[in-house]
Amino acid sequence: MQKEETFVAKASRLKLSNEQLIDMYRTMSLIRQFEYMADKLYAMGKVHGTMHLSAGQEAVAVGISRATIRDDYLINHHRGHGHFISKGADINKMMAEFLGKDAGFCRGRGGSMHIADFSSHNLGANGIVGGGIPHSLGVGLAIQMKQLSEICIAIFGDGASNEGVFHESLNMAALWKLPVLYVCENNKYGMSMEVERATAKLPISQRAEGYGIPWHYIDGNDLLTVYETMRDAAEFIRSGNGPVFVETQTYRYFGHSKSDRNLYRSKDEIDDWRDNKDPIARFKGQLVENKILTEEQADEINNEALAVIEAAVAFAEASPDPDPSTVTEYVYA
Repeated sequence: MQKEETFVAKASRLKLSNEQLIDMYRTMSLIRQFEYMADKLYAMGKVHGTMHLSAGQEAVAVGISRATIRDDYLINHHRGHGHFISKGADINKMMAEFLGKDAGFCRGRGGSMHIADFSSHNLGANGIVGGGIPHSLGVGLAIQMKQLSEICIAIFGDGASNEGVFHESLNMAALWKLPVLYVCENNKYGMSMEVERATAKLPISQRAEGYGIPWHYIDGNDLLTVYETMRDAAEFIRSGNGPVFVETQTYRYFGHSKSDRNLYRSKDEIDDWRDNKDPIARFKGQLVENKILTEEQADEINNEALAVIEAAVAFAEASPDPDPSTVTEYVYA
């Protein structure tokens, strides 16, 4: 029987230094603090419209960003704050966008679901379920035609995998061997429907076999597993082999959106994931156990993350609202 690989041995095999591991923890903490603050601001009436929080899914975002390069293209989904932050977004500009301020990434016009930053190859998100999946074809084709070294990372949820564009897009990506990494964040619920009740056969990722696409089904709350899988997939794609599909099993603590009363799942289920499967607590425990980080240092990182978020709120609240006379500017049509 093969002996289970230890955390330190795995980190060493992946050539991750202690500094890199601590940076990964710091980024996950920053994402969590951002999501908690966004929830508070919404409750205070400072964020308008709706939003979709990803607290509980941080390991997927951080694992992807650290396994790929900054110039890779990202197509997000409506629950994508963590991916945007992990890609290195300016937190001040991101918070300003949340509050609809002119200093935001999209001059206050995008809000939670439509934050984009083309300068960092973050192509944004949209509110259409699965809407970004066909967009990845265009990006992947452009990369291929220009003979660039970047890849396109397309993030979507389990609910989007039952949309027709999912199958159409994977078929074309496979035919043309496009450089696209498809990542399904399976958090068990498409809005309020359990994935087992909506999807005929699981895991979702095995559908890729129908198109000859390599696929992986992994624990999305195990950061090093996410990192290794995404790193290997990115290398495979970058070598000209075509797309890869990765399904990550994870969980969201908040409801689907701010109008969700969570009537379709129990408090015990949410508490079980939060108490026993939380990606940040798990990773922190591994760092502390292996003396890479102390409890005190972890607390300090969390406090620093909160301070960054609080400073971003102050920046956003002090920023001017968009000038109504510019309502037709900064749009395509």
